[in-house]
Amino acid sequence: MENNAQNSRESQAHTHIKGPFIYTKTKVVQHQPHHLQHNRIIAGFKPGPWLESYKMLRTRCLQLMDANKWNTLAITSPSSGSGNSLTAANLAISIAMEFNRSVLLVDANFQNPGISQLFNIDNNVGLDRYLLNDIALPDLLINPGINGLVVLPAGQAILNSAEMLRSPKMVELVQELKQRYPSRIIIFDLPPLLSHDDTLGFIPAVDCTLLVIEEGYTKTEELKKSATLLKDLNVLGTVFNKASDLKIKYSVN
Repeated sequence: MENNAQNSRESQAHTHIKGPFIYTKTKVVQHQPHHLQHNRIIAGFKPGPWLESYKMLRTRCLQLMDANKWNTLAITSPSSGSGNSLTAANLAISIAMEFNRSVLLVDANFQNPGISQLFNIDNNVGLDRYLLNDIALPDLLINPGINGLVVLPAGQAILNSAEMLRSPKMVELVQELKQRYPSRIIIFDLPPLLSHDDTLGFIPAVDCTLLVIEEGYTKTEELKKSATLLKDLNVLGTVFNKASDLKIKYSVN
């Protein structure tokens, strides 16, 4: 994904100095601060409650993932509209801010892709082309002008998205990403757990899951059903989104 400066970046991690990542194959686009701010992406804000909340969420997630040697995280919600794409994007940026971290954010929601819109990047090609047309992965990646963050858009909608997400090729991709860049955190933004079977079929391929719920919207029965479906999987915790005090709240195990 990047050039062979990987070794130099590894050494930077030991000295706690994070220099700019150099992308030779990954397409680089400059982010627009006003667009990010409009979409509530923390890179577009001055320090404040939102930024600090995501930093705390980042710290707890990384502590648990590091302790278990996990580097792949799925983010979903019981139902649509809870803000899991926004949570995935902001968590990815906050992790990329770490001195010794880089992040790959994968939009795996073929039902309603949202990551490209949040960053205002091209969604014409993406994961769909990799799965259906064997397009090389480096040709589909985009750096949205944020150091240490690479985005893989979903591309166009796939009618049989559930079958594609749990296909051998997708499972192999997850394993390849885990092994190729063990120090990189890979975040998958997924469809709602209760609305489509895409998510439940794919989640076992990743290390752990974060569940996003919305204040005043997510029903108790939806939360209980989600907990039942995820009971045998590694759930980091829940994010309480759109809280009335303008901060995200979370419960991380």
